Amino acid sequence: MTTTAAGQEADRLRHIYDAWLAQRATNDLDSPGNPAYLFLRQGRERAVLRRLKAEGMWPLGERDILEVGCGSGGVLLELLGYGAAPARLHGTDLLAGRVAVARRLLPHVALTCANGGRLPYPDAAFDLVLQFTVFSSILDKALCYTVANEMRRVLKPNGLILWYEFWLNPLNKQTRGIRPGEVRSYFPNSQFSFERITLAPPLARRLVPVTWAGARLLEATRLLNTHYLAAIRPNR
Repeated sequence: MTTTAAGQEADRLRHIYDAWLAQRATNDLDSPGNPAYLFLRQGRERAVLRRLKAEGMWPLGERDILEVGCGSGGVLLELLGYGAAPARLHGTDLLAGRVAVARRLLPHVALTCANGGRLPYPDAAFDLVLQFTVFSSILDKALCYTVANEMRRVLKPNGLILWYEFWLNPLNKQTRGIRPGEVRSYFPNSQFSFERITLAPPLARRLVPVTWAGARLLEATRLLNTHYLAAIRPNR
């Protein structure tokens, strides 16, 4: 990917984020005070904790961790709540405004503002590297391969990449769904575990206020779940 193309992609992502902030100011879709948002977040957290334990990444306090695309620090705060050590927790994001917000929330966590295609970390630095809904915002697949290679580069031998991404999102033209086959192409010669999670958010917003238990039952069938949680272990 050329420098010009990378810059255009960065400008597009900044525009998307500004529009998202403006929309967020007029609703509470992404607020814990919204029952549907809380339902969706708790479902993701349960799945993440199950997978971390199943992959031998527990307890987190003993791990060096990086989140690629950390945004304003929401997932990093969750990781701290799970017991991650602040001195061993790192986050990076393309957008300086989001990193500034994260620094106010997480003054003891090492945060950087950087392009995911050139991560400012040495080789084999982290036990666990996470990305949550970053790749779906990158429309240039060449950049996706570059970011994936960087995630693999900074991962320690026997380390784990944790991937959370939607496979279907027909309503937002600025994002795209990513299916398991595409994920596999980004990390060749790796072992994978995929779990389909997260009830379709538009459906959850309608159903959860009426019946939380009904939403849980529907989510458990996985038929209307829109995201994959993937555990990826590159072979060395």
